Amino acid sequence: MPSQNSTVMSPGGELGALLRHWRDVRGKSQFELSLDTGVSQRHISFIEVGRSVPSRQMLIDLATALDLPLRDRNTLLLAGGYAPIYPDGAWDGPEMRSITAALDRMLRQHEPFPALVMDRYWNVLMTNGAAPRFFGCFTDLSARKSPRNMLHLMFDPAGMRPFVADWPRVAQSLIERVYREAVGRVVDDKIKELLAALLAYPEVEPGWAPPKATSIQAVTPVVPLSFIKDGRRLDYFSMVTTVGTPQTVAAQELRLECLFPADEATEALHGELIGTATPDELGA
Repeated sequence: MPSQNSTVMSPGGELGALLRHWRDVRGKSQFELSLDTGVSQRHISFIEVGRSVPSRQMLIDLATALDLPLRDRNTLLLAGGYAPIYPDGAWDGPEMRSITAALDRMLRQHEPFPALVMDRYWNVLMTNGAAPRFFGCFTDLSARKSPRNMLHLMFDPAGMRPFVADWPRVAQSLIERVYREAVGRVVDDKIKELLAALLAYPEVEPGWAPPKATSIQAVTPVVPLSFIKDGRRLDYFSMVTTVGTPQTVAAQELRLECLFPADEATEALHGELIGTATPDELGA
């Protein structure tokens, strides 16, 4: 059965409807898809109307040309009568041990600055020690149910939001990231639910989604994420790492985000702020 997280309109939908759906998502005509795959436009048309049953390899080629996320490639194969080819186990399952070990090593090496691993819906799965120490300086993490969601933490007036400098700009940039960093550039139903929940928070403007271009007064290499603590401002920026050429659904949907101080003053203040206290796990 197709995964409940699939972007497919109907889990049992026919292959032709799925192929049309993904062509629409990617803005490709039958002719353009034909040029990309070497499959004749006539054959693609026959698949979409149910007059032709493509081979397994042809479906893989079509999915690759349409840049389908691995989860949805499995769904397309199932609709065509073929077994999925990409493992869809848990993010911490046996086949992911080498990946999670590498992530754990990267998390530890990023000390003393916050780093965390999230799934495609911004739920925190792993952190280094600095992350909960840092966020715990602003809000009571123990009051938040696990797995904790970073977007809710940032948008919630009872979370980090009162400490975020330039809140409207930061909120809009985070919503923009939700769209930009969606796996396969596809906003599925669960991401839409997440966005709706964020827009329901007080003082969040409905016009912030879908994202609109905003003017930047100064030319900077990154959009900073700044916090105010005891009247002092800390400026950070983030870098996001994903797994190259993933071959499992879980590997494709994980991402590591690391916060870096944007200047020397923040680096010094950061050390004063987090100290060396032993933290509870942010994501556990």
